[in-house]
Amino acid sequence: MSMDPQRAQLRMAVQRQPQDFIAWVMLADAELEAGDTGAGDLAAQRALQLRPGHPEALARLGRTRWMQGRHDEAAALLRQAANLVPQHPGIALWLGHALEDAGQPEAAADAYRHAHRLLPGEPYITAQLLNWQRRLCDWRGLDALAQQLRQAVAQGAAVVEPFAFLNEDSSAAEQLGCARQRAAGIASGVRALPATRVRAQGPLRVGFLSNGFGAHPTGLLTVALFEQLRLLGGLELHLFALNRDDGSAIRARLQAAASTLHDVSALPHTGIAERIRAAGVDVLFDLRGWGGGGTPAVLAMRPAPVQVTWLAYPGTSGAAWMDYVLADRYVLPDALAPAFSEQVRYLPRAFQPSDNTRVLEAVPDRVACGLPERGVVFCCFNNSYKLNPRSMRRAFAVLQGVPGSVLWLLSGPGNADARLRAAAREAGVDPSRLVFMPKLPHPVYLARYQHADLFLDTHPYNAHTTASDALWAGCPVLTAPGATFASRVAGSLNHHLGLAELNVADDAAFVATAVALGNDPRAMTALRAKLAQARADSGLFDMTGFAVDFTAQVEAMTTERGWQGR
Repeated sequence: MSMDPQRAQLRMAVQRQPQDFIAWVMLADAELEAGDTGAGDLAAQRALQLRPGHPEALARLGRTRWMQGRHDEAAALLRQAANLVPQHPGIALWLGHALEDAGQPEAAADAYRHAHRLLPGEPYITAQLLNWQRRLCDWRGLDALAQQLRQAVAQGAAVVEPFAFLNEDSSAAEQLGCARQRAAGIASGVRALPATRVRAQGPLRVGFLSNGFGAHPTGLLTVALFEQLRLLGGLELHLFALNRDDGSAIRARLQAAASTLHDVSALPHTGIAERIRAAGVDVLFDLRGWGGGGTPAVLAMRPAPVQVTWLAYPGTSGAAWMDYVLADRYVLPDALAPAFSEQVRYLPRAFQPSDNTRVLEAVPDRVACGLPERGVVFCCFNNSYKLNPRSMRRAFAVLQGVPGSVLWLLSGPGNADARLRAAAREAGVDPSRLVFMPKLPHPVYLARYQHADLFLDTHPYNAHTTASDALWAGCPVLTAPGATFASRVAGSLNHHLGLAELNVADDAAFVATAVALGNDPRAMTALRAKLAQARADSGLFDMTGFAVDFTAQVEAMTTERGWQGR
């Protein structure tokens, strides 16, 4: 594949003038944008040799180390650069990214806040600060930041990460605008491969691109389906792993289920696209979308004739290079389809697969889990960025309506837990009624649901994999479906289980339903029994049936337009 013109020109420039510091810095940026961390490293090192200690060179080397996963080194280099040029918003922004991944969440927020002070009108920086404050449950100035971000997206000039934008109380149309703006930025720097077409004979080759092929939500959701697809035998499965082998049992199962698992974690974007093309993939599923760690530039190169977004990113790609989105009619009803740039293909079941081979481990007693010996246990093991003021207000109202109850949460980063306790106190709830569970291995975490009576969902970003976990483990999920894909996932799972009574209309109904169940042990027991029966009977966890339906959709995608490639 030919190199993009800017990189080629910069490579020629440093060959002609090897002492040109600025050219080496610019080349490092271009190589890193292309996903070539090896070449980016060499360019950054050369710049640093020419100007030892120069902040721009230190920053590029720090960014390289971050992309290589060497987060502590990245944070140290970028901190050094930021101290030398404290008025540089871009370096402050990169420092925030590195500190996030180096496990210094409060310092990351400080870096983003500093960058925002330097460039308060820059939407990308505003989005980073807003997203990280949400993660830390730091709600200071949240509404003003959110309003600024939505206005910037509406004006069409903002480059905002669509994944972070899902946390905002935005419409599906706004989410489409955000995604389109981001996709346009990617497309401007990418050359597509020559068009190809779906094979005329033999089993279809289906590719899946993800950074979650391991002990990760994507791996957990897909592994049993891939195993059933292999048994069914109608498709040839190629998994393209953007993440290295994590040594997990899930990774081993994925490797065994696939025709080939391609480790492309060390390849630049062009190399990944070439590997997909060389494998002869007919239909390529993007299992990451706009989530962190994805490679939209690879999809923009059109390595496969048919490209589909599915599962991990609950929204539209907004990208001309994606042909379909795979969904179900509850999570993406006809009224939402105009807010998706892709053509919608509907499964006749919930769009989300699940690992139905899991067995619940024995769980320690309540006290050993940090819970009181008696009383109703409400839970919400969603990530902290979903625990926004609205979701927590209604959870606190539920606690107030059910004496002796507690709310079991996943411990968040930094000082998030302390901030949530402070919010409870302000709402008139004893902070000790919030119980925090540390991050645990998935089977150990899953077993904990046996002590939870009812899962209280969040809005506008629902529980997704977490909702599947709860339901599989026998814990009902209460949700108030909204008008976006991200706010309808838990509702879709309930709908397909036949538990529509847990999909309520609004926050008032949410609180009333939870309070009624919390004060009626017989009703709670009956609900859990109904869930147990529905889990067995509904088909939500039937991966053999899912494999049949999935195969039919893949085949339909390749025939309905006669795909000649584009």
